[in-house]
Amino acid sequence: MIEIIDLNYHYPDGRAALERINIVINPGEKVALVGANGAGKSTLLLHLNGILQGDGVVSINGFEVNKQNLSKIRSLVGMVFQNPDDQLFSLTVGEDVAFGPTYQGFDALSVEDKVKTALAEVHLDGFEDRHPFHLSGGEKKRASIATVLSMSPDYLVLDEPSAGLDPKARRELMALLKRLPQTLILATHDLTMALELTNRVIILNHGKLVVDGASMDILLNEDILQQNDLL
Repeated sequence: MIEIIDLNYHYPDGRAALERINIVINPGEKVALVGANGAGKSTLLLHLNGILQGDGVVSINGFEVNKQNLSKIRSLVGMVFQNPDDQLFSLTVGEDVAFGPTYQGFDALSVEDKVKTALAEVHLDGFEDRHPFHLSGGEKKRASIATVLSMSPDYLVLDEPSAGLDPKARRELMALLKRLPQTLILATHDLTMALELTNRVIILNHGKLVVDGASMDILLNEDILQQNDLL
């Protein structure tokens, strides 16, 4: 379970980015985090694995997100950034996917098996020796997801997963995310993706949680969408 209690975060200039956020996400849920630009979506996601740490409590499966627990937290929460080039930094796809389990201390044979399994999950079998920057946008996105799947996380967290993808790559990504078993949390402007992939929507507006409920109830309600600059 992910539990967020009274989370506040201020930018270095003192502006409030998140104010009194309280959220519980249970295992198996598929949750979309939506809101206009500047609503605080990405900022909130970055608290889930300790990249940012504000005032309040964030815990993952009972482990509080703090410096002492970071290695455990990051094995539980797989973070996929909006830009794959922020996630793919090695000379080969295989090296990128191997980084996480190697850091976790697995032996070479186990790492190799985890790499093959993760790449197969995202339909990139045999891409181990490919250079990441020679991949298409959709392939980069799937390779980024493989880098976190190789660590067998309980939670998969994605920031704007459909950004920059052409229609075919977007469809392939949707199909991938539908079949993955992890608890899914995605921040997105793509309301169609949110409606198809998730059963719960949380709306942020200027750093405050303003709506939390069933995806169908929220995303098909024009009044709610207009009030939060989503239409």
